[in-house]
Amino acid sequence: MTRLGKRHVEAMLDGYDTDPIASLVAALRIVLDAPGASWDVLLDRAPITGPRRAALLRNEVVALDELFVELNEMRTLGP
Repeated sequence: MTRLGKRHVEAMLDGYDTDPIASLVAALRIVLDAPGASWDVLLDRAPITGPRRAALLRNEVVALDELFVELNEMRTLGP
């Protein structure tokens, strides 16, 4: 996995309010080294549990916000 750089985090922050999925997709493509991967594929590749993945696939705001916070603070995924 790749860590997000400052530029990546700033781009995610700038776009999150208007299009959270697009912002998260862009960040996850970097973190998971999967350029061009779709939201579904990225979530399948990510180390995310079943219930959390299901909530993200349903575009639940709380789950999206939690993923956003994790990527913003840790700049990667995982424990």
